[in-house]
Parts: sequence; C-alpha cells; structure tokens
Amino acid sequence: MRETCIKMVHELAKLDERVVFIGSDLSPGLLKDMKAQYPDRYYMEGVYEQNIIGMAAGLAMDGYIPYVNTIATFLTRRCYDQIAVDICMHKLPIRLISNGGGVVYAPLGPTHLAIEDISIMRALPNMTVVSVCDANEMVRFMKETIDWPHPIYIRLGKGYDEVVSTDNVPFKIGKAIKMHQTAAINPLHVLLVSTGVMTQRALKLAKTLEELPVSVTLLHTHTVKPLDEEAILHHAKQSQLVVTLEENILIGGLGSAVTDLLTETLGLKTPLIKRFGLPDTFPEKYGSQEQLLDYYGLSVEKMFAEISRQLQINYAALYPGRRSVA
Repeated sequence: MRETCIKMVHELAKLDERVVFIGSDLSPGLLKDMKAQYPDRYYMEGVYEQNIIGMAAGLAMDGYIPYVNTIATFLTRRCYDQIAVDICMHKLPIRLISNGGGVVYAPLGPTHLAIEDISIMRALPNMTVVSVCDANEMVRFMKETIDWPHPIYIRLGKGYDEVVSTDNVPFKIGKAIKMHQTAAINPLHVLLVSTGVMTQRALKLAKTLEELPVSVTLLHTHTVKPLDEEAILHHAKQSQLVVTLEENILIGGLGSAVTDLLTETLGLKTPLIKRFGLPDTFPEKYGSQEQLLDYYGLSVEKMFAEISRQLQINYAALYPGRRSVA
C-alpha cells in the first residue's frame, strides 16, 4: 500500500505539473525516478517535520499540490499545530501521507505507534481523513486527490496486505462501499462498519457471523471524514446491532463518529452499538502488528465471540424460550 501510494505521486506528477513531493528523512532512493524526471518538484528534507508543513503550505499558496510523506506519529503529533494553523485554517490542498497508521510499527514501541491519528486529524476543521483497505483501492483513491479542494490525511498500512477491493463500484471520496451483503433475510441483522485494513478482518468476520442465524452487511468507510452518513443511516435502521472496526483508539475515531451520528439522528430507535478498536492507553507490548491486534481483542475469533454475546440481547426478545443464537 505504501509503495503504491508513493508511486502514484509520480504518476500524478506526470499528469499535473502542480504535483510536488516532500519527504522528511526517508530512504534516499525513495521516488528516485520522480527525482530524476522532476528535480524541481522533489524535496527530501531532514528531521524537522514542522518545517515541511510550513514549506508545503507555502507551495500550496503558490498554486502547487504538495504530497507530504513521513512516519505517522511524526506527521501528526509533532506537527499538529502547524497542520491546524498553516494548512487547515487556510483550506490548502495538501496531501499528508502517513507511514504506519495504527500499530504497524509494533517492534518500535509507543513512540512510533499512531494509535490516535484518525481521532486527532478528524478533529481538525476542513481536514479530510482517508484510510483505504488495500493497494488497488489506493490507486483509485489517489486519482481522486488531484481535484479534491481540501487537505487530506492519508493513513497507510504496512503494505503487501491482501487485496480485497474491486473496481466494480467507482471510488469516491466520502462515499462508503458495501463489500458484503447476506443473501438470506433474517430477523437479526448486523451492520459492520470498518475502515482501513480492518476491512480485511471485517470481511472474514462477516462470513463467520453467517454461521449464526443472522444476516450481515459490511460497509467499508475508506473516508472517515466526511463520513457517508446517508449509507450508514440507511443500513443501521434495518439492523439490531451496529459494529465498528478500526485500528485506532476508541475515543474520537470511526466508532465515535458512527455513534454520534446514530444517537443524534435515531434517538431512542438507535440499535445496539459495539465498537472494536484500541484501548485508551499507550501500548506496553512489543512484537508484531498481528500480535498487538490480537492482544487488544481485534482478532476475528475474539470479535466473533464478543458479537455473539451482544446478539443474545436481541435474540432473547425475538425468540422467547430459546437459549442461544448459535
């Protein structure tokens, strides 16, 4: 995903002379072909991330479309004030490409784990927040970034993830994609709402849930902000349980956005909501991304067990006298 995203910057530069790449302390060989072809539109700066935000803002004010790339924690936490004041306040068309969203850099510990990047970037006025599910979707998304009028925060996974998306549905920033729908109709319906690479787990979870007497819809919300409120509300009204999945802390992320939408719009008719994400703590464990996600209960097996438990509430009301949804 990361490699695809960066290569797309070069492809976009071939199509639009406004495209500029700015990196901070990354591999000397990164985008070497673009550097050779467009040396005046390629910049690899040192370890001063706040400076490249100001640099990007100046270029954007001069008519360019800067694509800024570095490690997620350095791009968000370290540059938050500069992003707010220099970029968002002026509604500049800058694309912030963040390496290692979530717990990708698990071997490096909490300083490198972007556990709250979706939350804090979503909180900024005028900021668009996008987290695609695989490399192929990244290509479709990047083509849309040229003409998008607002700043965009682009969250990258570790790369080389399984490709689960298709081009059957046109990609549009701000529009969720339905990636699974149970054919059979069942009184109990579960809506899964996921973002980023968690959509890959959500697909497996959806198929596992169909072992129960429930029907399942999966909405892949590659754009966390602006949220596709229309699609989420449409499916939530038909559901007894809404489940959100994200590799981000539960405070202020996708789950919070969906919960705010449903409770404020549906009121007492809001279905049960279960949010899966990272806890409100700095990770103390080291290891792999997979190990940390499992530790925090984000494996398909653990999420399935928790959803099964949640479904008992509605099942008991629909089928008095029966003991289980299994």
